[in-house]
Amino acid sequence: MEPPAPLVLVPGHTATDRTRAVWAKLTAMFPAERAEGVHDVDVDTPSTITSHAPGYVDPELDLIVGLQTDAPLRRAIMPNGGLKTVQDGLAAYGYELPERVAEIFTTYRKTHNQGVFDAYTPAIRAARRSHVITGLPDAYGRGRTIGDYRRPALYGTARLIEGKKAERALLDARRSTAEVVQLREENSEQVRALGELERMAASYGYDVSGPARTGREAIQWLYFAYLAAVKEQNGAAMSLGRTATFVDVFLQRDIAEGRLTEQDAQELVDDFVVKLRIVRFLRTPAYDELFSGDPTWVTESIGGLGEDGRPLVTRTSFRYLQTLCNLGPAPG
Repeated sequence: MEPPAPLVLVPGHTATDRTRAVWAKLTAMFPAERAEGVHDVDVDTPSTITSHAPGYVDPELDLIVGLQTDAPLRRAIMPNGGLKTVQDGLAAYGYELPERVAEIFTTYRKTHNQGVFDAYTPAIRAARRSHVITGLPDAYGRGRTIGDYRRPALYGTARLIEGKKAERALLDARRSTAEVVQLREENSEQVRALGELERMAASYGYDVSGPARTGREAIQWLYFAYLAAVKEQNGAAMSLGRTATFVDVFLQRDIAEGRLTEQDAQELVDDFVVKLRIVRFLRTPAYDELFSGDPTWVTESIGGLGEDGRPLVTRTSFRYLQTLCNLGPAPG
C-alpha cells in the first residue's frame, strides 16, 4: 500500500464580521440565562420535529439555520420522556406545566419513564427506591444517544424512505411474531420521522429529499438531521459523531471548483458550531448537580486512523478546531 499523501495544513482563518455579530448576539444572552438557570421555556408545546415554527438567531445573518424552538435559548418540554422530569424542571425555574398538558401525558399518553417502571420487577424497583442502584437521576431515562446524521446529506430523505419501505416489504413477508410486529411498528415510525424531517426543513425553505450538492447544503442537511434528534430526545449526551471528515469532501470540492474560498469554508463551520453550542434541554436540578452545571455533550470525533491505516485528519478537522479561536473555548 502506498503511503498516504502528506497533509497540507490550513492556515487558521479568523472569524468574519458576520460570525462575530451572530455570536455577540448570543453571548449577550448568556449572563441572564446563567443567572436565572434558563433563559425561557415554552411550557405549552411538547417538542417534536415539527412542533415549533422556524427559529433563527438572526434571519439576515444565519448561514446554517434551525433552532430547537422558535427562538434562541428558549427550551422545550419533552413529556414523552417522562412527565415528572418536565414538572420538576419547570418548578425549579418558576414555571408551571399547563393542566391540559399534564392531563394528556397522564390520562391519554404513556411516557417512556412510565413504561420503564412498568417493566421493572419488584426487586429492581426496590433497589432503585433504596438507592442501591445509582446513576442518572430518577425519572431520567436516556444516556448517550448516537445517530448517523450524515445520511440525509449523502442520500437525501427520499432515498432513505425508499430503503425503509424495502425493509418493510421484507418484514411483511415474515411470520408475525412479537419481534417482527415490533420491527414493523418501528419501521413505520422511522418513515414517519423522515417525512417530518422533510417538513421541518421545508419550513426553513430547504428541500432535503435529495442529497446535498454543495458544502453549505452538506452542513445544513447534517444539522437538520441532528436538530430533528435534539427536538425529540433529551439524552445525557447527544453525540454528533464523526462529521468533519465527511463534510470535508464537500467543502474541498467547492473550493477546488471556485464556489468557496477558505474563509467561506471556515465561516460555514463557525456558524454550524454556533448552532451546536446553543442546544439546550430542560433538566432537573438533580441532573445539574450530578454533572455540575447545565451541560450538553455534542461530541465530535476528530482525527484518528481508518481501518485501512489512512489518516482521518482533514482540513475540516482543523476548521472545527479553529472555532475554538474564533468563538472562544467551550466545554466539550
